[in-house]
Amino acid sequence: MAIPYLDLSHQYKKIQKILEPKILSILASGQYILGPEVAECEKDLAQFVGSKHALAVSNGTIALQMALQAIDVKPGEEVIVPSFSFFATAEVVSTIGAKPVFVDVEEKSFNIDVSKIAAAITPKTRAIMPVSLYGQIADIDEIMAIAKKHGLTVIEDAAQSFGAMYKGKRSCNVSHIGCTSFFPAKPLGAWGDGGAVFTSDPDLFKKLDAIRVHGQTKRYYHEYIGVNGRLDPIQCAVVREKIKSYDGDLDKRREIGFAYNDAFSGMKNIIAPVIKSDRNTVFAQYTLVVENRDQFAKDLEKEGIPTSIHYPFGMHEQPVYKHLKLSLPVTEKLSKRVISLPLYPDMPQDHVKQVIEAVKKVAQ
Repeated sequence: MAIPYLDLSHQYKKIQKILEPKILSILASGQYILGPEVAECEKDLAQFVGSKHALAVSNGTIALQMALQAIDVKPGEEVIVPSFSFFATAEVVSTIGAKPVFVDVEEKSFNIDVSKIAAAITPKTRAIMPVSLYGQIADIDEIMAIAKKHGLTVIEDAAQSFGAMYKGKRSCNVSHIGCTSFFPAKPLGAWGDGGAVFTSDPDLFKKLDAIRVHGQTKRYYHEYIGVNGRLDPIQCAVVREKIKSYDGDLDKRREIGFAYNDAFSGMKNIIAPVIKSDRNTVFAQYTLVVENRDQFAKDLEKEGIPTSIHYPFGMHEQPVYKHLKLSLPVTEKLSKRVISLPLYPDMPQDHVKQVIEAVKKVAQ
């Protein structure tokens, strides 16, 4: 029997009776932009993360762009990013006219290789943007130390790690600015696009708040170049309701992820995710490294197990950046070998068992 890679219907059914009247109330209110539901959502988000401020925004990509605009990154300046990530991480740098400087990643954690950051810093460098890939936070203390030494800002791309812990602190509250996504497939997903920006710096928050509404500091008075980055009240209502049970959802994600790890540890033909001892993960994706990925995927499909690839190319290999002519061997190796298995908090145990049995069968 084929199983789904991701089934969002379970979460909808759990909150349907609570959310649908709330949404109808918002529709009846006529207040469809900002308003009290958005403000309350931002309070809930900041409290959950532990930051002083949170801004609900239209998506995770615009969150990253707003962060760069808030620190006034100018055309021609540079931002250090890992090459092994979703395209948006570099895209926003190019969008504002700056240059993404690609750094290779660690083979076991998939996150940016801190040992390679210093060599990438030039007089034009303004920020470091580590990605907490697949749900595990990068080596943020070391990154913050490098940034302090060189006078740089650290922006955590936490699109996949909302709720993850690092030395007792939540993702989105471990750097100068944290940005996340509420895309439906994310661990904390809305019912459409959405995201948030976090900071404990009051000046940065004030500027971010203005940038979200076209750079306005008061009506029709624009101190900055901004964006239309608002998140609507309906999505905020969804996020507010789902965050109430989010810690429990994360426990379920980890339970499944570590069940996979236990089952696959020691197998010769696959490498399971490695979680560092001073942090945890939210298993946004459960990603293996395998040698013959295409055949592995075909064999699993025959067993009724769908898979996905995050990501088949390093960003430096994308057509738009190929002119940089970079060689990043770990990124290039991983992009040819990573493959992700089904994992979501309401995944039935018999489906988990089916995945484990299928992987063991085809990986022999």
